[in-house]
Amino acid sequence: MHWLVLGLVSTAACHGGPPPAGWIDLFNGSTLGGFVPTSFGGEGEVAVRDGAIELGIGSPLTGVTWTGALPTGAYELEVTAARVVGGDFFCGLTFPVGGDHLTLVLGGWGGTVCGLSSLDGLDAAHNATRTLRRFETGRLYRIVVTVAADTIAVQVDGEPFLTADLRGHSLSLRPEVELSRPLGFASFATAAAVRSVRWRGR
Repeated sequence: MHWLVLGLVSTAACHGGPPPAGWIDLFNGSTLGGFVPTSFGGEGEVAVRDGAIELGIGSPLTGVTWTGALPTGAYELEVTAARVVGGDFFCGLTFPVGGDHLTLVLGGWGGTVCGLSSLDGLDAAHNATRTLRRFETGRLYRIVVTVAADTIAVQVDGEPFLTADLRGHSLSLRPEVELSRPLGFASFATAAAVRSVRWRGR
């Protein structure tokens, strides 16, 4: 698998300027550090090359899970990632919400379905957070998830993308991404690259 496409992607998604105070980087650009490959079964290669975590095409999932300290309370989680090869989700970002977890899916179910899995037992394709968007292959996207006591807000490239009011809803994960808890990143039958992962309290 060649990853040269990442050298050609536009970095406009990662707006310049110094990072805001308080950000904690989870990926140093050279080693997995506190991340470990997720043993989904059928996973593709996981490697660090050219400053990115590369997730090879899995059958169907490939991913990494964070083993270090976790955010608590209200926080922001930022990931910069790209779909490299394939036509399904390049971003399955599982994250803690209080004592529960959710997964942000970008580009699933054939490439365009996005949303949060799962609310009241319904995954991203079947609950009110379902949103459609096309993602360009080889382009880096900056994804920010803001977790508060009762709400989740997601931005893509600095623009509002989706929000969810969690009050009155049960939160859960699809069984296939349970191994991504408490914090992990996965792709589905798709090669992906993760350029940065960081979080900060709010």
